[in-house]
Amino acid sequence: MLSKNNVVFTKACFIIISFSAAALIAAFAFEYIGGLKPCSLCIYQRIPHFLAIALCLATVVFKLSPPFVAWIFIILALTSLIGAGIALFHVGVEQQFWSGTQGCGGNIEATSVEAFRLKLLQQPIVRCDEIAWSFLGVSMAGYNLILSIGLSFIPAFAIFKWRNVKSQL
Repeated sequence: MLSKNNVVFTKACFIIISFSAAALIAAFAFEYIGGLKPCSLCIYQRIPHFLAIALCLATVVFKLSPPFVAWIFIILALTSLIGAGIALFHVGVEQQFWSGTQGCGGNIEATSVEAFRLKLLQQPIVRCDEIAWSFLGVSMAGYNLILSIGLSFIPAFAIFKWRNVKSQL
């Protein structure tokens, strides 16, 4: 049986795994079922969700001790905030607030026609500054921004709750 300390972190892990997995399943469904190819920033936004799932699975499977898990949860919160930062950057690119990364396909510099042709062929098919899908005026990057910010609160709340449970014992 899990102690009260472990239950707090285990529940939080299942919530994080559920939402991150749902985000990844949706992204892959849009890609492979819906035919919407991801841009390079879309791919980058998936990484924090994979990392969050891996950290939570390690926490639950290996039944790590609560003090160690608290440090993992700090990393989880930072991971979610980094994911939110990537999503915010992507939303800014979509809204033309700033230009995307070199991999977004917007900047081509060449010294000759042949070099330009080669650079053009190497550009990604999907541009980061074009919104491929939106619902209620919010793009997938916008929804990922909202989700990532929300996911960053779960580890912080779990640590806060663990500290309260620990002080009562």
